[in-house]
Amino acid sequence: MKAVVYKEPFEVAVEDVAKPRIHHPNDVIVRVTSTAICGSDLHMYEGRTAAEPGIVFGHENMGIIEELGDGVTSLKQGDRVVMPFNVACGFCMNCVEGFTGFCLTVNPGFAGGAYGYVAMGPWPGGQAEYLRVPYADFNCLKLPPGNEHETDFILLADIFPTGYHGCELAQVRPGESVAVYGGGPVGLMAAYSALLRGAKKVFVVDRVPERLEKAREIGATPINFAEGDPVEQIKEQTEGIGTDKGVDAVGYQATVRDTGREEPATVLNSLIGTVRATGMLGVPGLYVPSDPGGPDEQSKHGMLSVAIGRLFEKGLKMGTGQCNVKRYNRYLRDMIIEGRATPSFVVSHELPLDQAPSAYEKFDKRVEGYTKVVLHP
Repeated sequence: MKAVVYKEPFEVAVEDVAKPRIHHPNDVIVRVTSTAICGSDLHMYEGRTAAEPGIVFGHENMGIIEELGDGVTSLKQGDRVVMPFNVACGFCMNCVEGFTGFCLTVNPGFAGGAYGYVAMGPWPGGQAEYLRVPYADFNCLKLPPGNEHETDFILLADIFPTGYHGCELAQVRPGESVAVYGGGPVGLMAAYSALLRGAKKVFVVDRVPERLEKAREIGATPINFAEGDPVEQIKEQTEGIGTDKGVDAVGYQATVRDTGREEPATVLNSLIGTVRATGMLGVPGLYVPSDPGGPDEQSKHGMLSVAIGRLFEKGLKMGTGQCNVKRYNRYLRDMIIEGRATPSFVVSHELPLDQAPSAYEKFDKRVEGYTKVVLHP
């Protein structure tokens, strides 16, 4: 089958690889109909991880079940399904408690597994024609048949639940104000989720014009940090107090406003300044224990200069960690079906699989208009 294969930093190729097969009675084989490129894929693409050549990318996947293991009981051939990016067993201590992003079974020696991602287990990605899904009864979310809402449902694999997770970590409540740092797909989903949860005012901080315009279109207030300190801009619009809650949708490749230089803690520190005393921060943005391309020795080992004293002084609370997709995806699916949510507004391009190399290059360079790319094998 054809698949997107990592070659070296800033290079992927569509190559022939072995088609997956059933390894366990609980497996299914899915014919992939949609698979998305994620901002976190760019970390591997840019050589900012320990990813080795040959890895098949793709953790945002949906499609049609073609083959089932003998132990699968709740699914059938022809079912349309979307899979969380988390690979999870469903029965370990963490899965039972709802922390499927930290499964103790699927990636021995580590809490958490994912498709097509470095250090996240032996699970090839789905930027390919077919995907093996283990523990399929648990990991597959059934969708209505047909092709309606295709570009909405694909976002259930990661970014819609992850944006919602950022609001859950910050415990966003109706009537509150929220600052979301980062206007990429996850940041826009966080802002959208805050509005769905009833926030009265949502700020989105970025400097890319089309991202800020998307934020405006959904009813958020865009803050262009290229035009001035975002903390001060937001405080000017909140009577000097700051917001009730904040979400970091940027992660460790954050850049400083004045110089454009990477400074991994800059968004965290801006949020500490933005959110009012006793408020809460949600941090779904990716931070890593090892970054070969870090701007200094500390950050190369995941050690950041966070203003912990100010955090403590303000009595701020902070929730972190990757999204437990299964905690949210069924409810978000039903909101899509009922017309209460349409997350596909972030999708900028739908392309065939063979255009993946060009799409990666343009997405990585933030070429105008490249917000979220969905590939159709």
